[in-house]
Amino acid sequence: MTAPLFANPPETLGSASGDFLPAALETEVRRIYARSPLYGQRFPLHADPLHWSCYREIPALSKKEIVERGHQAFFADYAVIERGLAEKKFEYESTGGTTQSPMTVIMEDGWWNAQTERAYRASPVLRPFAGRKYRKCVLAPVGCSSNLCPYEDHPFPHRYFDGVVYLNLSSDPFAFPEGEWERIVRELQATQPEVIEGEPVYLSLLARAAARRGVTVPSVKAVILTYGKASAQHGRRIAEVFPAAQVDLYGSTEAGYLFVGDAFQDNSQAIDANAFIELVPWRAELKDIFQIYVTTRDREAMPLLRYHTGDIVQKFPTGFRLLGREGNLYFRRDGSLVSPTDVDAALPETFACWHYSLVQTGETRWDFHYVADQTADHAAVERALATMLGDGARVNAFRRKFIAPAASGKFALLKPLAR
Repeated sequence: MTAPLFANPPETLGSASGDFLPAALETEVRRIYARSPLYGQRFPLHADPLHWSCYREIPALSKKEIVERGHQAFFADYAVIERGLAEKKFEYESTGGTTQSPMTVIMEDGWWNAQTERAYRASPVLRPFAGRKYRKCVLAPVGCSSNLCPYEDHPFPHRYFDGVVYLNLSSDPFAFPEGEWERIVRELQATQPEVIEGEPVYLSLLARAAARRGVTVPSVKAVILTYGKASAQHGRRIAEVFPAAQVDLYGSTEAGYLFVGDAFQDNSQAIDANAFIELVPWRAELKDIFQIYVTTRDREAMPLLRYHTGDIVQKFPTGFRLLGREGNLYFRRDGSLVSPTDVDAALPETFACWHYSLVQTGETRWDFHYVADQTADHAAVERALATMLGDGARVNAFRRKFIAPAASGKFALLKPLAR
């Protein structure tokens, strides 16, 4: 049987003969089975060397299944985890993501920091920061990851952990009053970070707040766009105020960091030391576009095997483009795909905004909401987006003061009707 495609290079998977699994992948599969009783209950494995046919029979794991079974299902004796949590050997986070279904994630102490450092080492831009002390400011949804995102209104010095300052004390950056932005910009100046990391909408609005105050931060050498899908508009607004290399760092709380690359360059690469990433054909007519199934590496608590993240990637000669969640992609009648990248490309060159969202309201009706300092030429924007969408689409543009996130705190650039 033909081996499935992986985002990882063959040398990461390990050597193999015939239709047997490569050594490194089989070792990790058996490790996961040994560590978590969940997988043996779902699909027993035989002791003989694994063929690809057997691997394909292992059912993909979904977030819905994790939520329904409960995180306890990953552990033979949950009392051990409870003791570990009390002794700080384990930590937990609750993530809702774009599905808005809460999921508890258990991780061993130090895992998040270790897989973050491996992600840095996989990026030429971030590699110089790995393994050394440096200053970083984070601006993202509260409870964003297993990082120590604050839940209480701690004064500035008490939000400084190992060189990292967590700038925001609440979610939804459009709801921040001017006094809050004043505090955030002041703390940014005080920290003089080498790295700024955050959700793209948050960082775009941070750039607006800094620009309005005439503030520059020349210490910044890298900007990490993560936690959400970035648009070209976000990237441009951020670069105008923080002219540093931008890195697209993709992952999730439950799986860790999976891809890293230069922002908007279609060269993201799998972070081989963190996960094996299987490329699963999504639609027959869409070549080089895949769903991803993730198998985590060297994870003790809640290891994931063939985990269906719900994200779609496109393969290019230079690497990968993260297209977004399955539910946030639109199909024209002829089966062709529309992603946020197509929206970015369609917008007139003179158009500028801090954030936008293209929302389908009917079979051929769309609303384009954007936040900007100036009202755009709506006729030109509507015409350009309608032409890009095709199928007789009609678009209405609206300049807004704010665009509310979903209940999960996530923002969507493209919101087609549910099918």
